[in-house]
Amino acid sequence: MKMEKILVSACLVGKRVRYNGIVKSFESHVLKAWNRRGWVVAICPEVAGGLPVPRSRSEISGGDGIQVLNGHKKVININGQDVTKYFLEGAQKALELTSSLGIRLAILKERSPSCGTGYIYDGSFSGIKKPGKGVAAALLEENGIRVFSERKIPEAEKYLKTLITQVSHSNIAKKPLK
Repeated sequence: MKMEKILVSACLVGKRVRYNGIVKSFESHVLKAWNRRGWVVAICPEVAGGLPVPRSRSEISGGDGIQVLNGHKKVININGQDVTKYFLEGAQKALELTSSLGIRLAILKERSPSCGTGYIYDGSFSGIKKPGKGVAAALLEENGIRVFSERKIPEAEKYLKTLITQVSHSNIAKKPLK
């Protein structure tokens, strides 16, 4: 059976990559089991794109990751600096990683300007959330990767089982007849 790899936001598995430098992993027996099996490939798109830890908080100004990818909106940090290029670079590195490893599933950190899958902050730095995707989440989805937030791990687990079943069935179909 082919071993499935899963892209996971590095902060969710306890890596010190959050903007404020605090380790805040997500407790999930499923994620831990995947990690033990060697299925987890951890990445922080913001760090992969060149931003340091710690770093100034960033939010997408007046839009979401899809609009950033299209060049219509920018990612701005709390100091007013345009950090869009780092978010685009990190999203591209995440996509390259999925492509090189055949990854078809990602678990990403909700509300992040990179990884948010359904909600991000509104760009006002006031803690207000709005529907939208982060830059990396949007790019991965545009390229056929199924993206789930850490709150949707049970759904991701079901999806993973369908992927594994598909691979098993396609391998059976490829075996020569005697």
